[in-house]
Amino acid sequence: MPEFVPQQKITEFVNDGFEHTAWRLETRTGYLSDKHMPSYAEFLRTGDTAGEVGHPWFETVRRMVGKGKRFERVRLVDSPPREGQQYLLACARTNMAAGEDIRYMWRSEAEAVGLGGLSDFWLFDSRTVARFHFDGERTVGMELITEPVEVLRACQARDATWHYATRYSEFRARVSEEAAGRS
Repeated sequence: MPEFVPQQKITEFVNDGFEHTAWRLETRTGYLSDKHMPSYAEFLRTGDTAGEVGHPWFETVRRMVGKGKRFERVRLVDSPPREGQQYLLACARTNMAAGEDIRYMWRSEAEAVGLGGLSDFWLFDSRTVARFHFDGERTVGMELITEPVEVLRACQARDATWHYATRYSEFRARVSEEAAGRS
């Protein structure tokens, strides 16, 4: 059984525990934590949202990017995108305005190049992995891993997904084109 670290420790790590790069892989079709955000209800009502613009996360990202650090993500997305994935796609512009670089990859493409079965994690400075554990859409805990073999696997997953992933603006246009084609 993995040893979970308190959320506060992960928050401290993001605020002060890495030197240059925080990289995230998101593989889920939805996250329960998102569904509790007021912007999720707005998204369901209108089909669009800027997300939680005033959320402390964005100030943290701006502050860290201002210090020369990088925040990057790859999100695996189903075709057609599920509700939770559509929500995150709508919110991405707010993340990017704060300084994140977010890219997308169709889940089927990930599977075709041998990247199926990946799970959510953060990779900090290519040295520390913060692996998420879920029960359905609910995050039940995270573990910090520094074991070299696990870190190497995370680095390989990062390098491969980053190579194949598509920038936000191009991916958003593809999703819009596909949605128009289904209408």
